[in-house]
Amino acid sequence: MGKKNGNWTIKKIEKKFANDFFTVFEDKVVHPDGKNGKYATVEFVPGVSVLPIDDDDFVYLTKQFRYKAGRETLEVVAGAVEDETPKKAAKRELKEELGITAREFTKLGKIQLDNSIIKSESTQYVARKLAFGATDRDAEEEMKTVKISFRAAVEKVLNGEITHAPSCILILKAFLEAKKI
Repeated sequence: MGKKNGNWTIKKIEKKFANDFFTVFEDKVVHPDGKNGKYATVEFVPGVSVLPIDDDDFVYLTKQFRYKAGRETLEVVAGAVEDETPKKAAKRELKEELGITAREFTKLGKIQLDNSIIKSESTQYVARKLAFGATDRDAEEEMKTVKISFRAAVEKVLNGEITHAPSCILILKAFLEAKKI
C-alpha cells in the first residue's frame, strides 16, 4: 500500500544523487486525488546562521563570490552542522569565516528555506561579546569581512542589497529582538 504522508501515499523513495551537502530524492506517490505521480525533493544537511554584533552595534558579514548567483553577495556567517550541536557549529563557523569568537550566543529559532520541495533547516544565532583573531577559511572560501552598522545591514536587506534568505531573516529578527518589537 505505501506510507501515508498527509493525504499523499508514498509508494517508493529513490535516491537520485547525494554529496556531502544534500541528497536528491524522487518519490513514486499517489496524489490526494488518487492519481499516480512522482515528487522530487532535496534534503540538505542542517545548517546554522550567525550574526555577530559588537558593543558599538556594528555587525560583521561575509562578502564572497557565489558561483550560481554569478556575483558577490553579502551574507551572515553560515555553514553546515558537522557531527556537533548547532551551537558548536555556529561557534566553529564564526571562528573559521571571520576569526571571531563570542562569549554570548542567543538562539533566535530555526527556519526552513523552502517547505515545498526542499528540506533545509538553519538554526539562527546572534553572537555578542566578541573577540577578534585570525580566520581559518577553507581554501575555496574567498571571502572578505565586512563591518557595517546594524542599521545599515537592515537597510541593505530592505533595499535588496542583501538577498540571501537566511541572512535577511536573521538580520531582521535580530533587529526586532533588539528593539523588543
